[in-house]
Amino acid sequence: MKKIAITLAAVAAFTVAGCNGAADETANNVTDIEATDTEANLDVNLSAEDAAGNALDDLSNAADNAGDAIENVASDAGNVAENAVN
Repeated sequence: MKKIAITLAAVAAFTVAGCNGAADETANNVTDIEATDTEANLDVNLSAEDAAGNALDDLSNAADNAGDAIENVASDAGNVAENAVN
């Protein structure tokens, strides 16, 4: 009877030891999925920030271009007035 009990205890110990490997693998898979999700969110957030930054740069360039156009119109008007006097 003692041999059977020792055998059953050994089998149970090996079974539990085998399950720990599966639990570790599951934990690793969950960690990998969470890391992938975090990385994907980071990529999306950085892309959104890049898009917002580009939109602000475009707006700034448009404002600069409008300012340059106003300066050119004023300069042309000044040239017309100067040429009319001469």
